[in-house]
Amino acid sequence: MEQLSAGKKLDRAFEKLSKEKSVSFELDLDTDAASLKALDASSDPEPGEEIPDEATELLSGSKIVFTVQSKKPIDESGEKDFIGMAMKVTGPEGDLIEYRVVGDYTYIRSDMEAVGKALGAPLPSAKELPPEAGGLKKVLEGEWVKFNTKELEKSQAELAAEPGAKPEPEPTLDAKTQKKLLDALRETIAREVEFTTASSKDGTEHITATAPFRTLITELIGEIRPLAKDLPPGMDLPTDKDLKDAPNAKVTADFTLKNGELTEVNIDLAKLAENAKVKKFGLVVRMSDGLAPTAPAGATELNMDEIMGGFAGAMMDEEDFGDEEYPEEGFPEEEFPGDAA
Repeated sequence: MEQLSAGKKLDRAFEKLSKEKSVSFELDLDTDAASLKALDASSDPEPGEEIPDEATELLSGSKIVFTVQSKKPIDESGEKDFIGMAMKVTGPEGDLIEYRVVGDYTYIRSDMEAVGKALGAPLPSAKELPPEAGGLKKVLEGEWVKFNTKELEKSQAELAAEPGAKPEPEPTLDAKTQKKLLDALRETIAREVEFTTASSKDGTEHITATAPFRTLITELIGEIRPLAKDLPPGMDLPTDKDLKDAPNAKVTADFTLKNGELTEVNIDLAKLAENAKVKKFGLVVRMSDGLAPTAPAGATELNMDEIMGGFAGAMMDEEDFGDEEYPEEGFPEEEFPGDAA
């Protein structure tokens, strides 16, 4: 039987994953409220701008699941090959936001009350919207809504473009450049990363990869720099000077393989914080066969006017002045709303 090195086993596992036509990724921030508070304090926030308790609770208890489905293997797929995508953000108390792209439509639902509470910015209730905002009421009520994906992209492009200007093509990486980038990544990992393998059990094997962060990222950028001319506009690479202050603590990633297939990656980032109070800070990514996204039944269709102008109108309604909103003592004459100059 062929004896493979830990690096080679990982390489084959990633290659298997790239040959799938449908795959799901679950992202989980492995941390706690105390570590997030300590991490925030390290950034020296202005008084009153510290991370709120609601946000630490949300971040430490949230998960994101992303699913993609293609007509071809993932590594051979272009934009037109993807036939389904889905994402769901789940918080400590349930689903927060979910969207699915199926065929010509994008479907969305969200718990707007929970999202507003977590962000510290409560949103208007459905009752506060005008009667003509039927679809947006469904959004605030947490119901499924849908819109034509291409029509929205067209409307956004028209708003962003200057009159008479031709739309610029989306920045993309051609297949040849993608391969060069992947080769650069593999060469850097093989040279700079130290691998250890734990004994396998029931077909499950753990491979641990360790590397000093600044050295790894500096070497990787150095490998990519000759390819800079082939990268899309706006993708500026950091210089060695930019990276010299990056922490050089060792980062550890634990890869779980099941019968040779990659099922989980656990990355410990706590040492990068360079803060002894940050005890737990990592990222967990779990991989599984993706279920084909399906269109939810009963979704209310939003038209472009509702999408492009509805929320703005709703916010304006919040700012309308009614008698009940005036201070009891009244406004000073020169500050009266709408007073003409």
